[in-house]
Amino acid sequence: MVVEFSLIPMDVGQSLSKYVAQALEVVEESGLNYRITPMGTIIEGEWDEVMDVIKQAHNGLLESAPRVYTRIVIDDRKGEGGRLDKKVASVEQKLNRELRK
Repeated sequence: MVVEFSLIPMDVGQSLSKYVAQALEVVEESGLNYRITPMGTIIEGEWDEVMDVIKQAHNGLLESAPRVYTRIVIDDRKGEGGRLDKKVASVEQKLNRELRK
């Protein structure tokens, strides 16, 4: 499955980069394939491992912020792996060029 998620700490001021970095440490330590974007993180893996990473990152932020808003979008497809790269490659092939990453 491919999951896009955002963790938004509330009542901590305008700059959130230190909280993003804290959450990404959890993602990085998981060993799962992921990509970061300006608006969230995309991670690929099996249901339990992906949800465990998100839960750990969410709970970690709750130690630093009084409230955390979490948004999760799931794309689950049977029998498919490596979709983080394949989805982009498929679009690039149809455009006959590489896209910015």
